[in-house]
Amino acid sequence: MYYVAMKSHDIRQNLATEQYLMNEKNFDAPLLLFYIEGPSIIVGRNQNTLEEIDQKYVREQNIVVTRRLSGGGAVYHDLGNLCFSFVVDAKNQDFGDFKTFTQPIVDALHDLGAVAAEVSGRNDMLIDGKKFSGSAMYTKKGKTFSHGTLMLDVDLDVVTHALNVPADKIKSKGIKSVRSRVTNLRPYLEPQYADLTTEDFRDLLIQRLLGVDSLAAAQVDEYQITPADEVEITKIRKQYYDNWDWVYGHSPEFTLQKRRHFDMGTIDARFLIKAGKVANVKFYGDFFGAGDVTELATALQDVDYDRPHIKQVLDQMDTQQYFKGIAVTDLLDLLVD
Repeated sequence: MYYVAMKSHDIRQNLATEQYLMNEKNFDAPLLLFYIEGPSIIVGRNQNTLEEIDQKYVREQNIVVTRRLSGGGAVYHDLGNLCFSFVVDAKNQDFGDFKTFTQPIVDALHDLGAVAAEVSGRNDMLIDGKKFSGSAMYTKKGKTFSHGTLMLDVDLDVVTHALNVPADKIKSKGIKSVRSRVTNLRPYLEPQYADLTTEDFRDLLIQRLLGVDSLAAAQVDEYQITPADEVEITKIRKQYYDNWDWVYGHSPEFTLQKRRHFDMGTIDARFLIKAGKVANVKFYGDFFGAGDVTELATALQDVDYDRPHIKQVLDQMDTQQYFKGIAVTDLLDLLVD
């Protein structure tokens, strides 16, 4: 088995690396990848991104949002989370058989003291009935990867805020995440492992999974990312993980209601979003304005539904003509937060 311990803490770089190594490299043995990210949310391939995140909180906390190739639900990562990925020949792996990959990790965790850890359900790992890991799977070009998370010491308060969408009325056909009780692994480890960094935790798992006492070059086959690899990885990152159309535009069609009462009246905005853009919007309410609000609705059509693009439209119009006494900043907050 070969392994790669990625140096980047950017989820977009790491997902692009995973995709490149799977699709463009041929190894004569399974490949094991580990990566650690800064604060980020990764939505599943078939999810509605806006339905999974609290946009305002994510923006204020500078949390990176991207979409992965595999299915499943949205997850939050930070530097207290360790991601793993197994890349194998598809002919040697039944799609959906997560236990083949997760059981060895559970066995390794038992060695570190987390003896109550277990594989549970379709694609989760639990301890004391609480989830600390979820996995997803993807197949292409005769290869399959199964990747997942291991929550060592994740900020659970951020998880609660970032992945809890406010009570706006969003209706779509996207695959919705199932909210579960979650926990970190650190409290369950033996005392000698209680202060492990995420990097130390990674290295111990690699040793146990490979059956070696050390990660010295003589004992293991570590693949080193080359400058030529980096060039191709950057192309993939731009095409997918840095691409607004992939992250947001790939979301299924959905309707969205945004309603708020202001001192000068109530605005009730009803959106139809297609491919991440405003296909239609109608404004209802008891607000006052000398202008015809359908002018603003027309200006918003075909605009990317995110804060920068909606703001650009509002900044070019005199919104007081439509919503007298309601500040443009408050209008913007209503429409996109």
